[in-house]
Amino acid sequence: MNMAEESASALIDAKIASLGDWRGEMLARLRRIIRAADPAIVETVKWRKPSNPAGVPIWEHHGILCTGETYRDKVKLTFMRGASLDDPAGLFNASLDGGTRRAIDFFEGDEVDETALAALVRAAVAANR
Repeated sequence: MNMAEESASALIDAKIASLGDWRGEMLARLRRIIRAADPAIVETVKWRKPSNPAGVPIWEHHGILCTGETYRDKVKLTFMRGASLDDPAGLFNASLDGGTRRAIDFFEGDEVDETALAALVRAAVAANR
């Protein structure tokens, strides 16, 4: 892991810790699934600004795979090329009208289909190649 990756991972760790509720636990769980899906995935943080100093966690492999945003009532994984990915488990439940992106909104108490999510991440990696 290079310095930029370490820094990004530390920022994501801090963001998860700062949430201090189910959203942090959900983001941490989703992060574990994403990173386990392909060991070459790199974590970055983008779009840091005064209203969001921690920025947005990003997972990349030959380009952005997905982003992990937290809102008051949900954690949103947005897949940059989601519209072109097979989603046999029907995980995408948000941004369905977009021509390129698709998202999955996770709410408090939601179950996570880890196998299907890992498959979706691997499909995103393949699409980026």
